[in-house]
Amino acid sequence: MQHQHSGGDRPRTRLSLGEKAGYGIGDFGFNLYWANIAAFLLIFYTDVMGLAAAAVGTMILVTRLIDAATDPLMGAIADRTRSRFGRFRPYLLWGALPLAFAGVLTWTVPDLGDTGKLVWAYLTFSLMMLAYTVLSTPYSALSAVMTSDSQQRTTLISFRFIAAFAGTTVVNAFTLDLVRWFGGGDEALGWQLTLGLYGVVASLMFATVFFSTRERIAPPPQQRSDVRQDLRDLLDNRPWMVLFVLALVIMVTIVMRSGATVYYLKYYLERPELTGWFLGSYSLALAAGAALTPVMTRFVDKKRLMMWLMAAVGVLSCAMFLVPRDAIWLLFVCNTLVGLALGPKSPLAFSMYADCADYTEWKTGRRATAMTFSAATFSQKLGGALAAALIAWVLAAMGYVANEAQSDASQLGIALLLTVIPGVVAFAAALVMRAYPLDEAVMAEVQDALDARRAERA
Repeated sequence: MQHQHSGGDRPRTRLSLGEKAGYGIGDFGFNLYWANIAAFLLIFYTDVMGLAAAAVGTMILVTRLIDAATDPLMGAIADRTRSRFGRFRPYLLWGALPLAFAGVLTWTVPDLGDTGKLVWAYLTFSLMMLAYTVLSTPYSALSAVMTSDSQQRTTLISFRFIAAFAGTTVVNAFTLDLVRWFGGGDEALGWQLTLGLYGVVASLMFATVFFSTRERIAPPPQQRSDVRQDLRDLLDNRPWMVLFVLALVIMVTIVMRSGATVYYLKYYLERPELTGWFLGSYSLALAAGAALTPVMTRFVDKKRLMMWLMAAVGVLSCAMFLVPRDAIWLLFVCNTLVGLALGPKSPLAFSMYADCADYTEWKTGRRATAMTFSAATFSQKLGGALAAALIAWVLAAMGYVANEAQSDASQLGIALLLTVIPGVVAFAAALVMRAYPLDEAVMAEVQDALDARRAERA
């Protein structure tokens, strides 16, 4: 096993292909959960567990708000962890099996009344998201301490999100078939066993991250442990504040589109058999966009690239609303192009979070890597919670009835949730990005100064 530091480790080292791939594969495991939550959890609660849409919307919002509040706490814990394997890597081993167990419980239909099932949903979903946080916060922070080279980070995080979108593709393309195969007519059993399989696969991938990566950057040795100061540093970090708002806004777009897709195909197009292909092609486009990110950042600054891409998502999403229902091929094209434009978002944003950690260290002499990422994850979870709740509330307001033919108002609401509403939100994200101040010249100055400080300490 590799220790946190060894002789000759250089913070700006070029990462090997094996280390990049080993780190990236972890997000395949995370997306066996995240993609299921985004695409299927809402319809599982309404159409399989039989819960009312409005109650589910409120439940998801409340539990995700509680969950989001645990992210900064987990960031503070991870930043203060001391082990011979580093600060962040050990959690990839310690937390894997609890997450797998909680995932199975979340997708279990208890033999209870409506109130009992709703309480079960509150408890199990909260437990699963807490277990998810224990792994995901240190995992995100790990990318910022493997290398300080900005382009290497962008490449590393692109590997992560290629794997993430590959995991999303697997979930979107095969989950419903696995549920039918495992269940043999018992849909509830099928979901339970499918999540059990995903939990085993994800645990193996988290172990791969642990054994294939190493941590090279540590906080300054004189830094005192002070959580309140860490939070004050973040609030004084303008680049991070911009990214905080950006993550919230973009996550509304992503989760709203993912969560509305199954309803759109089942009730608006009345073509539920297309779900695997529709979601699968979208996920492949996301992965392709992530793979192209390091190439694009060689020619276009991260800030401008993010603005252009989110504007494109807005145009394409709104245009999709105008496509006739029977023009299936054109709907596929629009949806795939949205995925291609959204794909680079995650590699760009997480690379910029790592830059923010460097910026804080340069500005204050303090480094709180996990806190930087965990507070950003707080923003993402808040955006995801708002999107999921909005879907459920809009469905309820429009008269949605599970497993029945929908009214014209309900169908209109479903169509808007996939197209115009997330499109408008994407335009807002492009405007938010205008305020981001860290360009390539500023980051070059920051990293040169940090290299000089580390050389002095060495």
